[in-house]
Amino acid sequence: MIGAVEAGGAESAEGAGDAPDAPVHDDSPVHDTFDTANTVNSSGSVGPLVQAGIIHGGVHHYGTRPPAELPHRSGRVPPRADAFQSRDIGVGWDAPAAPGGLWNHVDVLSGLGGVGKTQLAAGCAERAWAEGVVDLLVWVTASSREAVVGDFARLATDLTGTEDTDPAIGADRLLAWLASTPKRWLVVLDDVRDPADLLDLWPPRTAFGRVVVTTRRRDAALRGEGRRMVEVGLFTPDESAAYLKAKLADRDGWQSGARELAAALGHLPLALAQAATYLLDRRLTCAEYVRRFEDRRRELRALLPEPGSLPDQHRDTVAATWALSVAQADRLEPAGLAAPLLEVMALLDPNGIPVGALTAPAVLFHLKAVTGAEVGAEQARDALMCLDRLSLIAFDPTNVHAEVTVHALVQRAVRDRYTEERARLLPTVAADALLQVWPSIEADTALVQSLRANAAAVHAAAETELWREGRHSLLHRAGASLGGSGLAGAACDYFRQLLETARRQLGPDHRDTLACTADLAFWQGEAGLLGAAVETHELLFTERLRLLGRDHPETLGALGDFAHYMAETGDAARAAAVFQRFLTDPSTAVGAGHPADWSWNGVPGRRHAEVAQAVAVHEDLLRVQSEVLGPDDPATLTTRGRLARWLGEAGDRRGAATAFERLLADRARVLGADHPDTLATRNDQAFAYGEGGDPDRAVTVLRELLRDQERVQGPLHPNTLDTRNNLAVWQKESGDPAGARAALRALLDDQLTILGPDHPSTFTTRGHLARWSGEAGDAQAAASAFEELLADRLRVLGPDHPSIRNTRSNLAYWRARADAEEVPGPARH
Repeated sequence: MIGAVEAGGAESAEGAGDAPDAPVHDDSPVHDTFDTANTVNSSGSVGPLVQAGIIHGGVHHYGTRPPAELPHRSGRVPPRADAFQSRDIGVGWDAPAAPGGLWNHVDVLSGLGGVGKTQLAAGCAERAWAEGVVDLLVWVTASSREAVVGDFARLATDLTGTEDTDPAIGADRLLAWLASTPKRWLVVLDDVRDPADLLDLWPPRTAFGRVVVTTRRRDAALRGEGRRMVEVGLFTPDESAAYLKAKLADRDGWQSGARELAAALGHLPLALAQAATYLLDRRLTCAEYVRRFEDRRRELRALLPEPGSLPDQHRDTVAATWALSVAQADRLEPAGLAAPLLEVMALLDPNGIPVGALTAPAVLFHLKAVTGAEVGAEQARDALMCLDRLSLIAFDPTNVHAEVTVHALVQRAVRDRYTEERARLLPTVAADALLQVWPSIEADTALVQSLRANAAAVHAAAETELWREGRHSLLHRAGASLGGSGLAGAACDYFRQLLETARRQLGPDHRDTLACTADLAFWQGEAGLLGAAVETHELLFTERLRLLGRDHPETLGALGDFAHYMAETGDAARAAAVFQRFLTDPSTAVGAGHPADWSWNGVPGRRHAEVAQAVAVHEDLLRVQSEVLGPDDPATLTTRGRLARWLGEAGDRRGAATAFERLLADRARVLGADHPDTLATRNDQAFAYGEGGDPDRAVTVLRELLRDQERVQGPLHPNTLDTRNNLAVWQKESGDPAGARAALRALLDDQLTILGPDHPSTFTTRGHLARWSGEAGDAQAAASAFEELLADRLRVLGPDHPSIRNTRSNLAYWRARADAEEVPGPARH
């Protein structure tokens, strides 16, 4: 309670002529007569409203003054920002009063600090005042309950002429006046930091009043009771461009790179304003600013104006604006978890972080280390909601595929505040968390794409830390996932870049550098880049031989891969020569005289001698690997699978089928019946049965395999889809062409939806359907389909991919068939 003011003092002098003239007796309570009216007070109850008078004895004292005349303004509306952008934020929140001049609603403008909520509210207020829509305009900086009560009390004095020494009584007086007046009014409560600050202070809902609230909060307490939550987001790209154009209008050439600057700053209005001021002060172009901004060694605060040079009367820089929000979120229950959780999120993908990663064991262990108390997934999720309530993140827990989004500048501001220990520790926490939630079977493609994006984000933000003790396993997993989704070419690019990073971070001889080389070689082979695969496998074999020795499992595995791809290029003779030199003198196995250009000679029409030599090489290699590594080593099992395929190429269909049957039994014993390699062997086995003239048996095996893959890997897994393709092929060969075509068309629809139009498996299915159209009598349709397929394969895979030759051959065949009856048979697709 404010202390009593004696009659005749400075405050009562302002109301001279209205105040009683009686003396004050401090030792005996003397009560003057006063008028009362029942109204709602600040406690929410109905009670007397004091109109005028004095209460002695240390209770309440009142003074009077002439009331202000309407129209009237109270509080200071912030001036319009330079280059202000008029924005449509939806729901018609700033529309004129309804017919009859009635409003009767409350708009709560909520959003991240810096999105321009205050400017929007100020624009609404000034427009209403200029157009004469309101008789009373009230602007309150509502950063605390005390500030709101104080401003309300002062306004009550202005409007009623009665001055209360207790601000709470004055606030009640204002609310009663607003509830009863027929005059139109607008109250803006700017920057509400805690909904509890407005308890019993919300202006009343009347036909003549309107309330606008700006806040970073989006608590449930701000909704309901006629209140409408209006989410204020970022500038659109066009709004950002228009802002920068206006801001830099008198600077010729400085707008170069404006759109790139807006994108780099995430279209955040406050950041754009401060960046524009920074570059103007330093006479930089937008493009020059972007180059500075993209230098991760610079802290965000070094790219913003000094506190005394901020534009548009900003009180704080972008980074300082959010520091307050983070502190508020961290005080909410469960206290102490929001800030450290946001520190982990600062390293991940701003466009979507799987909630599971933020409640993974690695994150919970980190939160326990920070707080000293046990933290469960439920508490971590609640901490996310604390951050959401302060608009620092966006999180909808009702979404089945719930993800968290966070502005990239918020992340950068948080990273800038890392301690040295946090900067060293947190990248591993984030990477471990992603690995812990990465599914072993990647059936949920949306989740896996998000995980890959998050892996890329943490690597970009903290490259050195993920290589400090060798390559973090997350980096391999992300690349393997990329290739496993059918994007073998993208996996090649990924591992090529990863290999460069490994050489820079670890050196050329580190074991993990060699592992990156092996990954690159593998995916080059999967992408059909056989010449490149041979070169990379040669490099890998040479380095492992030098560093690990002749009998090391990884050396022999690299030798097997090297020989396999040489044979695939049609140079089995050279593969045999390399292998024989390895057996006699490993130091001369590769090196001088070895050709650098490995061109692919084509699989169709392989000469019998080449195939026989490939069989012999793999038989010799299998013997050595079995002796040195053992029969159950993965490299030995891989060579057995390759040998079985070469036996089939050589025409020994029965031998190939038998070899796959034995390999399947051993892989099931060693790896388990549901291991991906075991399932893949069943597919190979079915192919051998079909090639051996028993398509019915192939169909039986593939149907059983399909059921198991749908159970283990899921119906949408790329391997499952490939099995459906193979099943349709052998279903046609077994005498059911109509059923096969229907199955393949259904498969193509699923592949287009799940894998996309440019996936190699989608191309394969299109090829089958094209050929089957021709075989069904529509040569023109087949030619047109192969023409489109060739163009797409060239665009996606390049001219050197093995499938290009087959596609060209099929196109030539069906184009000729469309014009003539007799031509040689088509190449097998």
